[in-house]
Amino acid sequence: MLALSAFVLAGCAAGPRFDPGQVDAGLTPAMATHEDQVLAGTRVLWGGVIVHAHNREDVTEFEVLGYPLGRSQGPDTSRPAQGRFLAQVPGYLETVDYEPGRRLTVTGRLKDAVSGKVGDSPYVYPRVEVDDLHLWPRDPPYPASGAPRFNIGIGVIFRN
Repeated sequence: MLALSAFVLAGCAAGPRFDPGQVDAGLTPAMATHEDQVLAGTRVLWGGVIVHAHNREDVTEFEVLGYPLGRSQGPDTSRPAQGRFLAQVPGYLETVDYEPGRRLTVTGRLKDAVSGKVGDSPYVYPRVEVDDLHLWPRDPPYPASGAPRFNIGIGVIFRN
């Protein structure tokens, strides 16, 4: 019974479940910039690490370094990056909550590509009009020694 409970709880903590049935799963941000006219309107499910967040007049825009998605649909930063993209979310979001380095998964439709720069290099960003997004929890800090830690115990709180 204890093992079954642990399995159920682990499944609940896995993260969001976006519907991958209506998206082009093989399309990466780097691929989308080559044929932006043909690909406009394509539904995508992309994730990555926030590079910049900006509040525009009617949208919040994120520059995201894209990574492949893992089983829980979270960006897998242990694999090679797949290019950058701009994610535009309607309305205002507090950019302090969406700080650089946070992981983000979005679903939405591709719009036209936008020319910009990464440092001094020109770059073409595919733009996603976001329908839904998930901001992943901050990664836990690693122990100072770099060694894995294991904790077993029962937490008890005594109140007066």
